[in-house]
Amino acid sequence: MMRTETRFDPKRKRVDHKKTQFASATYKEQDYPYRLSFYNVPPTQEISLEEFETWAIDRLRILAELEACSFRNRSPQETAAHIEPLLKKYLPLSANSSAAGGVVDQRLRNERRKDHYSHFILRLAFSGTEDLRRRFARVETMLFKLRFQADDGREKRAFVESLNLNWDVVQEEEKRELGEQLLSATPGLRRLEDENWFKVDWTRVPELVEHRSVFVRKGKAYVPMKEQTSMVLTEFANRLEKGLESTSRALPRLDEDDRLTPILDHLSKNFATPDAGYSESDSPLAGAPISAANIDNLSQHFPLCMKHLHTTLRKNSHLKHFGRLQYTLFLKGIGLTLEDCLLFWRQSFKLITDDQFNKGYRYNVRHAYGDVGGDVNRRGRGYAPYSCQKILTEHPPGTGEAHGCPYRHFSVDNLTSMLQATGVHDREVLRGVKEDVEKKRFHIACNRVFDWAHKTEIKKVKDEGIWGPAELETIVHPNTYFKRSYLLKNLGNAPKQDVKMEE
Repeated sequence: MMRTETRFDPKRKRVDHKKTQFASATYKEQDYPYRLSFYNVPPTQEISLEEFETWAIDRLRILAELEACSFRNRSPQETAAHIEPLLKKYLPLSANSSAAGGVVDQRLRNERRKDHYSHFILRLAFSGTEDLRRRFARVETMLFKLRFQADDGREKRAFVESLNLNWDVVQEEEKRELGEQLLSATPGLRRLEDENWFKVDWTRVPELVEHRSVFVRKGKAYVPMKEQTSMVLTEFANRLEKGLESTSRALPRLDEDDRLTPILDHLSKNFATPDAGYSESDSPLAGAPISAANIDNLSQHFPLCMKHLHTTLRKNSHLKHFGRLQYTLFLKGIGLTLEDCLLFWRQSFKLITDDQFNKGYRYNVRHAYGDVGGDVNRRGRGYAPYSCQKILTEHPPGTGEAHGCPYRHFSVDNLTSMLQATGVHDREVLRGVKEDVEKKRFHIACNRVFDWAHKTEIKKVKDEGIWGPAELETIVHPNTYFKRSYLLKNLGNAPKQDVKMEE
């Protein structure tokens, strides 16, 4: 699946990945006649390692955002409106009708190729555990549903016909025989002539049976044509679940290729909390008073993890190593200069002497900024501010330490008390946070609090078209939280800026 240069190691058994990756692989250019896909056939062409990773990350952005929309109880209409511009940016998939003459051109092939490969790459990444398989199948089905419902009518019909799903069409004689039952099971229908039905095993449409939207007789469900979407979605989900189980059994063979394992491991961790790299070009806030003297005032815009560090620092006049590092990098990310950061820490550590500060702490701050140090600081950039994923997965706090994520590392009672101390008293929000934490949706809990604290401003930028969905993506980086909060609370004073952290 990829093209890379590798060195031959005579002591290591040589593996022909083309032969081992797929049992019966045929290496030829894939044909993509339709926009939609059931992903029945794995891809077999070569792609570069860079494409392997970047395509998967782009798709993961979409899936993570879909899952966040579900967790935040957005309606199907709100979800579609929110996801549409993100799909165009990260995973476009155009209909045949968008091409000249309705013919699949190279642009459409490239889009469909990326969609095809990215699906199977993430299928590899998320087949390791039952929980990941279940979540992946759920959000992939949500994505397929969005695309299916938005597809061109003619192309949709052609795609469904190409699936050969073996649905029996109910003939006129049987239709008249069961007319009364069919009408009573189809709300809103008055005449048999206005609808046609499929006949399938009831196990293929459990959702329709559960909601009593179909007539069931002798193990067969009589499904009206208007419910075709539900049938297609059920078939898609069933096939995907079986495919994921097959993939999970084949995963041990991937150990033969040590190029893929680190990438797939990173992607699977991102599904818990999507990672976000930090872009220095996004950090400055025009006109914002980012200085050592103003950190106390700016802390109103900090996420809970940084508020806790700031509060602990003010209380104890000290933070332990990982707390200092996490907070220093965050302050660097919001635009605090090295000189101001050194001043901030010196003033905060007021219980020690200048000599103690210079010997014990000054170098670490300069190192974080890239002012001193070796490999990582060679270009003078220093370390990047920690993303939510890094905070959640690395260096859990021990006794007396204040770093980490309160949504993960605090008990529910302590977390609730902290939120109330910061002004969150809405019972529905606190209940939602508790539910999110219990289900390990830590970044969703943080976003829930952010949405509540900025609900008036978010409504304003949406209603007036000041910000679009891309500027209100789910927050997965503390510095994104700060920047978005600051801009929303200063709408009349700050210029419109991109608040997104790029990969």
